[in-house]
Amino acid sequence: MNDLFTNPFHATRDAERAGLWEMLVARDNDAFAAADWGPVADDFAADRFEGISANGSADPASWTLAYPTVDAYRVDWLRMADEFLLKPLVEGDHRALLYLMTTLARIDIVGDRAAVWKQFRANARLRDGGVLRIAAQSLFRLHRIDGRWMIVGFVGYLPLEVAQ
Repeated sequence: MNDLFTNPFHATRDAERAGLWEMLVARDNDAFAAADWGPVADDFAADRFEGISANGSADPASWTLAYPTVDAYRVDWLRMADEFLLKPLVEGDHRALLYLMTTLARIDIVGDRAAVWKQFRANARLRDGGVLRIAAQSLFRLHRIDGRWMIVGFVGYLPLEVAQ
């Protein structure tokens, strides 16, 4: 049985996907759970980055260029991390919930370009009687720059259909 903190991709046989999982799941989740941008700061190609928010809509006409710079994204990422850490979870901790709810649903790699579909599903009970429900996804775009994968953009906060 695989522990939820263990990379599901083999480090040697599937090194590309293993590296992308380390960046987009492990490093991102650990940094988010610590509300610390430092560990992920170098994962972005600042000179070519843009982040689009789908604003919870599947309709591209509703999408906005919410993050024209990495710095704009950093500010909102830290705000969201702080808000997430205030959620009074009944079971487990925030870091474990992040790993439990995060899946790399698809990874396409063509040469020095990659597209990664990252999905988030949570249905966690809160101590105040509420429930933290998350069903969203992001599509990350990455370029290999000087031998290293870098995030150049994403479309985030897309709705994720959840089977009932």
